Amino acid sequence: MKIPRTPVLRVRGGLSVRIDLRALAVVALLLATALTASVLLIGTGDFPIPAKDVVRALAGHGSAGQEFVVTELRLPRVLVGLLVGSSLGLGGALFQSLTRNPLGSPDVLGLGQGSTAGALVVIVLFSGSAAQVAAGALAGGLATGAALYLAAWKRGVHGYRLVLVGIGLSAVVTAVNGYLLTRADLVDAARAVLWTTGSLGGRGWDQVWPLLALCAVLVPLVLGHARALRTMEMGDDVSYALGVRVERVRLLLMVCAVLLTAGATAAAGPVGFVALTAPQLARRLSLPRRLEGAGGGPVPGPNLGASMAMGATLLVVADWAAQRVFGADQLPVGVVTGVLGGVYLLWLLVTERRAGRL
Repeated sequence: MKIPRTPVLRVRGGLSVRIDLRALAVVALLLATALTASVLLIGTGDFPIPAKDVVRALAGHGSAGQEFVVTELRLPRVLVGLLVGSSLGLGGALFQSLTRNPLGSPDVLGLGQGSTAGALVVIVLFSGSAAQVAAGALAGGLATGAALYLAAWKRGVHGYRLVLVGIGLSAVVTAVNGYLLTRADLVDAARAVLWTTGSLGGRGWDQVWPLLALCAVLVPLVLGHARALRTMEMGDDVSYALGVRVERVRLLLMVCAVLLTAGATAAAGPVGFVALTAPQLARRLSLPRRLEGAGGGPVPGPNLGASMAMGATLLVVADWAAQRVFGADQLPVGVVTGVLGGVYLLWLLVTERRAGRL
């Protein structure tokens, strides 16, 4: 079996860091694509602004009207999209790595549905404000994550059990959401349905700062445990032998993944399939080499940075497409990601079945 060789950076104190040049190149390319799409997205709307004028306005050298449109009306929406996409990409990568299953994403495990249930309770039963709906979505996601962990616990939490419990929990919570919609009056039901599609419309700085603060705390914490996560992909026994506190690390990273997913859902609604597709696409781009003699599977690794960059890129590109591709009929971004993600999920299922992994 050939093991891919990557450069190693050694620093004082005996520490070393692996440098995957291909992964770094992919992250740089994705970031450049996300920034380009962001500039185009900021210039899109009823008052179109050329890309060069958008850049000037962001630098503080545009006209007063352009700077108001760019910084006050459109920039917060784009920042929310970037943060939501990054959070979903990272949350999906964590769950897929912890379960060692490409289907182990928040969409499949019911966390998005749990956040939706929390928001629907606030909308339908209490007619809450936007801030209260966001808090309800965050609480619903945390409650669903706790229920998932407890239901899947049996001398530890293992991948396939977590996925199976998550599928069942998702079905139950989806039924609860349907019941809540039937109990709502017409105004609240319309508001709830609009929220459940997942949209960046009307998002402002009130959504940017809480999600940015959440990412500022959780992203470094997750990246600090990347080596332990990579080790855990080789199995619990190997991880214990190498000194990793498996259950402690697994619980910590699951909490981080649940918070990232719930926070993203609270900010933009349940944007479907980004958490499922972003880590897989990032891994296929940055880790295309095959381990000979290991069943033809891709080189292991959580690939967290590339997953974040891919999630951000997917969401801003999908939002741009939702505004430009369908003419005057602008779609919520959740509709576009749902269609694309559904097609990808079918392709993934067929691929896994042909490979004998399903």
